[in-house]
Amino acid sequence: MGGILKGLGDLVEKLGELAESGEQISKTGEIRGSGQEMKGIYGFTVKVGLGDDKPRVEPFGNIRRDTKSGHTVVQEVREPVVDVLEEKDHVLVLAEMPGISAETVQIEVHDDLLTITAEKGDKKYRKEVLLPGRFDREKMQVICNNGVLEIKCRR
Repeated sequence: MGGILKGLGDLVEKLGELAESGEQISKTGEIRGSGQEMKGIYGFTVKVGLGDDKPRVEPFGNIRRDTKSGHTVVQEVREPVVDVLEEKDHVLVLAEMPGISAETVQIEVHDDLLTITAEKGDKKYRKEVLLPGRFDREKMQVICNNGVLEIKCRR
């Protein structure tokens, strides 16, 4: 829990620095620098009751801490919010990727690792998802509606 609070503290500190330097922070969670050269999105989801004793915190967006320098960086590729739901006859993967259509989505499967990538204009997304088993790509159905990607992995 201490790591989460430290991370939130670091985020608040960085947002304060951006505000002092004249950066704009919109209500959508986007951070823009002067000119548009920097555009960042950061958030996190907290998942409870997924078979774990502890809550799981998963970040999303494109703002990360560089492990080598320790500085916060804005990456070109965003990490979308993803949920994995186990149903009787399939596993459903939901990913929020605003501005993306089914034609721009690419998925790859290697054993139990699903890799989702999409790109349209200045919006680029990439996420690796650990599935609860092995699935064949041929048995997957991909639907994208209003920026919400649904991947049904049939057993």
